[in-house]
Amino acid sequence: MTTTVKICGMRTKETIEAALASGASLIGFIFFEKSPRNVTPEEAGRLRRLIGDRASVVAVTVNADDAVLDRIVDEVKPDYLQLHGGETPERVRELRARYGLPVIKVFSIREAADIEAIQAWRGVADRFLLDAKAPAGSELPGGNGVSFDWSLLRALDGDIDYMLSGGLNAGNVRAALETTGARAIDISSGVESAPGVKDSALISRFFEKVAAVSQPAA
Repeated sequence: MTTTVKICGMRTKETIEAALASGASLIGFIFFEKSPRNVTPEEAGRLRRLIGDRASVVAVTVNADDAVLDRIVDEVKPDYLQLHGGETPERVRELRARYGLPVIKVFSIREAADIEAIQAWRGVADRFLLDAKAPAGSELPGGNGVSFDWSLLRALDGDIDYMLSGGLNAGNVRAALETTGARAIDISSGVESAPGVKDSALISRFFEKVAAVSQPAA
C-alpha cells in the first residue's frame, strides 16, 4: 500500500525542496492571518511556480470570502481548495462550481458523532481531511500538534477518501498508519522546529518513518 503525504504550511524554497525530494505528493499553503504558517497569495504564487508539476498544490483557507479566494486562485493556481472553517455544503458546492477545483473539506474529530457527521457530506466534497478538534483557547482550527483517538476511524466506510491529520510526527506515524490503514496523511507542526518553521531534517526523518510502513506515493 502506498501512502500519499501532504505537507502543509510551507513557506520557504528550501523546505519545499526537502519535501519534494523526500516524496511529498501535495504541498499546502495556508492563507489564514492568525496562523504562524500564513503566507500571502503573492508569496505562495512564487513558491508554486517553483513546485511546477512536481506535486499538487493545496490552498488552505478558513471561511474565506470570494474576493480572497479569487485572489488566491489567480495568484497560486492551486490544484485543490482546502476548507478549514464552518463552510456549509451549499458553500462547498458553490466554490466547486465557481473555480472548477476539487475541494478538501476538513472535519474536526473528537468523538464518534464527529465521524457520523461526515456521511452527510458524501458527494459534496471531493475529499475529507480528518483533524483533531482544537484545544480550548486555540485560535487555530488546525496545526495545533494534537491528535484524536484513531480507533474512531474503524466506523468509517472504507470507500470514503480521507487524509489523516492532527499531531502526526516521526514518533507516532507508524502507529497512526497501522491503526487506521489511512492511505493519505497530512502533517504540519510535526516537522517544525518552532511554530511555522519547517525543518528539512525533520521532514526527511518523517518520510523515513513512513517508508518503513509503506512506500510514499510519488
